[in-house]
Amino acid sequence: VLCATDFSEVSKKALLYAAAIAHSHRARLNILHVLPADARMPIPVESFPSDLDREWQEAKSNLRVIENEGLPPGLEHEAMLERGPILGVISDLIRSKKIDLLVLGTHGRSGMNKFLLGSVAEELFRVSSCPVLTVGMQVPSAAENGPQIHTILFPTDFSSVSLAALPYALSISKAGARQLILFHVVTPKDASAQHLDGVVTIAEKRQLEALDVTRRMEALVPDDVKKSCNVQYLVSFGAAPKRISEAVDRYRPDLVVMGIKKYSAPRAATHVHWSIAHHLVCRARCPVLTIRL
Repeated sequence: VLCATDFSEVSKKALLYAAAIAHSHRARLNILHVLPADARMPIPVESFPSDLDREWQEAKSNLRVIENEGLPPGLEHEAMLERGPILGVISDLIRSKKIDLLVLGTHGRSGMNKFLLGSVAEELFRVSSCPVLTVGMQVPSAAENGPQIHTILFPTDFSSVSLAALPYALSISKAGARQLILFHVVTPKDASAQHLDGVVTIAEKRQLEALDVTRRMEALVPDDVKKSCNVQYLVSFGAAPKRISEAVDRYRPDLVVMGIKKYSAPRAATHVHWSIAHHLVCRARCPVLTIRL
């Protein structure tokens, strides 16, 4: 497990989740802080030795505090301090350390602030080669005995991107969840593409569309998962970001699992204000696990 931290309050919350997950799975926890590579001076200068670099020393001190006060006893871990571009540093560590899970805290900027400042968290889950657990500002701190995952929400549009995350949702469900909710949103575009002969009213069309979608979702879940937990299939109509967020608010899952698309220019993707993943991370009161295809 790799947890990237900037020592903010939301990063501390993410660390609790990362430590609990690593402890429960007997995994090694890697804690990383990245300092910017660019010199904060108009004229490039030769780098200070690390023992004279105040920023470096402060970061080392913060990492020592985390190791001494923020981790379960006996947890195998390594605290790392690097300097460089954060995307490059984390991507390299994921490969070199063979990371299975990246855990991030995010302040969840939205609207114009997000357009101007970007979102490091979304850039990371768009480019990360491993699953990413994102912990937003609205997420409560993990319990002392670790995050309790009783209800999982899996939004799906049946695309290959979405279905890439399905094995993770199923596996976590089998590991002890009480409820798995599969959720599909029929968008206006999807609905207009339907040709239902003999159906007159909108209500009738929606009823048949919901029945068809429910059958498709039922076919995604193997029998052993259906036996191990309560599986629900929910269908909604409208704009996907809004309806999925409403479902998170209504059903209060402990975890959202979803697939996301890889972008060749991830920074540009973070400026798409209707991004479903970012919309969820900003608002969700539970962690969001994203799997990139």
